Amino acid sequence: MSTPRTLFEKLWDAHVVRAATADTPAILYVDLHLIHEVTSPQAFTALRERALKVRRPERTVATMDHSTPTTPRGKDGRIPVLDNAAAAQIAQLETNCRDFGVELHTLGSEGQGIIHVIGPELGLTQPGGTIVCGDSHTSTHGAFGALAFGIGTSEAEHVFATQTLIQSRSKTMRAVIDGRLPANVSAKDLILAIIGEIGTGGGTGYALEYAGEAIRALSMEGRMTVCNMSVEAGARIGMVAPDRKTYAYLKDRPKAPKGAAWDDAMRYWETLRSDDGAHFDREIRLDAARLPPLVTWGTSPEQVVAITGRVPRPSEIADEKRRSAAMRALAYMGLGGGERITDIAIDRVFVGSCTNARIEDLREVARVMNGKSVNHNVDAMIVPGSGLVKEQAETEGLHKIFIKAGFDWREPGCSMCLAMNPDKLRPGERCASTSNRNFEHRQGHGGRTHLVSPAMAAAAAVAGKFVDVRNWG
Repeated sequence: MSTPRTLFEKLWDAHVVRAATADTPAILYVDLHLIHEVTSPQAFTALRERALKVRRPERTVATMDHSTPTTPRGKDGRIPVLDNAAAAQIAQLETNCRDFGVELHTLGSEGQGIIHVIGPELGLTQPGGTIVCGDSHTSTHGAFGALAFGIGTSEAEHVFATQTLIQSRSKTMRAVIDGRLPANVSAKDLILAIIGEIGTGGGTGYALEYAGEAIRALSMEGRMTVCNMSVEAGARIGMVAPDRKTYAYLKDRPKAPKGAAWDDAMRYWETLRSDDGAHFDREIRLDAARLPPLVTWGTSPEQVVAITGRVPRPSEIADEKRRSAAMRALAYMGLGGGERITDIAIDRVFVGSCTNARIEDLREVARVMNGKSVNHNVDAMIVPGSGLVKEQAETEGLHKIFIKAGFDWREPGCSMCLAMNPDKLRPGERCASTSNRNFEHRQGHGGRTHLVSPAMAAAAAVAGKFVDVRNWG
């Protein structure tokens, strides 16, 4: 009888080209390499310098997302790029993809958008595959039962040239989430609760698998949100075993298998789950039924509290390291400690990012906003995750709700998730954000970020401060 294996171990074993030795890590085969305009140029330059080709260009897909503008199209139908550095990055990606035969979803095209949004919606992200990208939130794709993680520039060069990657094997960890999420409590709240429980270093060195009733009940969009923020818990890899929801999501997508190939894929995909009795190096359990909506108060995703709670006072924190971190965070965030979360006023609302810019997220915002208006003290924007998400939202009429309410309806891109494009917070501005990071200066120099779910962001836009969306009338 074979030894029970975890999902991670099955995927790892299936992709080992050369096993690890006492002196060298393993070499893994890479099924899909996703690239964008910011982290790929150096790797392409290295290929040229060494007169190398991309070994499997059909296994590489590119888009433009990090530094691209999201402002409305001009009269010519094009999205104007006014920043010289961004224009140079975009032009260089176009040249690199043309020279090396890589598929590119250009700025303004239907398929353009955030790389971790277009991969799943095109059917590129599939169970059982290895997926890498020069972006830490590649863990998103693990929601499909894939082994997906971010890589650096030198590693990208290695993947381009060999379609393989030198890797050390991770330890395994499982987060079992029992129960069902209450109404108006979302996947974003769930992953924030996990990070709050284990800390931003709790998953370091682990491949983190999510399991349990609450995970099975999530939509694929919700599972992507959870896996996306695995890296905020310290884990490069987050994953969920594929099931009928996974297969239904992928069926008939452009890059998904067709006909007999689909049947063959399904037979393999149905084996991709952790065996009964498989050993995990660490396991945690949470009860989803007891979770409230959550809001981060500090400059780390682990600094999170219930919407009904208060910002902690440093004197209440026993651990010296955490107390010191809290004091620095409070100073940056312009908080004294002890404030009720529902008393904190905001200046900006950002709905978007690879965490929460899918059609399900936009529907949640529309549900909360329908018939309401953005507070006159708040600037609010919604940035769809891709051209396809934008098209679907407009087909459903969601954009009319957003525009009527006073939201700025944008073109797809990473936008205000990070300060690498024109969408930035000004110093001192406080933002309710659906993105994944609230570090100092993350959304703009001196900007203050509070991470929330799409529904909570929408309610805050109306109230001008944080409110409990569960009591929203």
